Amino acid sequence: MFEIGVSARFEAAHRLIGDFGPATRMHGHTYRIEVAIRGPRLQPDGTLIDITRLQAALDAIVNDLHYRDLADVPGLEQINTTAENLAHYCWQRLAQALQGSPIVTLTVRIWENPDAYAAYEDQL
Repeated sequence: MFEIGVSARFEAAHRLIGDFGPATRMHGHTYRIEVAIRGPRLQPDGTLIDITRLQAALDAIVNDLHYRDLADVPGLEQINTTAENLAHYCWQRLAQALQGSPIVTLTVRIWENPDAYAAYEDQL
C-alpha cells in the first residue's frame, strides 16, 4: 500500500458540551491536522495522486476553520466540537474533494496539543 500525507495548522476556539470541566468554557487551540491517503497502485505518472491536490483540499478546510469559533462553522454548528467530531467533519470534506481518485483509505488526525489527538479513518 502506498501512502502520502500533508499537514497544516489552524487556530480556532470552541467550547465542549457535557461533563468536560473547564473545557465547557470558551477556549482555543492551535490545531494540527494531518491527512494521509493510501492506495495499492500508482498512476502512470508514478504518484498515488498529485500531492498538490491533497494539499489544496486541506488548505480549503483550514481556511474555513482558521480564527473561527467552531460553533459558527457551517456543518459544525449542531455538533459537539470534540477532536473526534472535528476529525470526522474534515474527513467528510476531504472525501468529497478527492472523489474519483485511486485512493482506498483516508485518515484525518486532529491534534489539539502536541501530546493529544483524535483520528477518523475510513475507505473512500
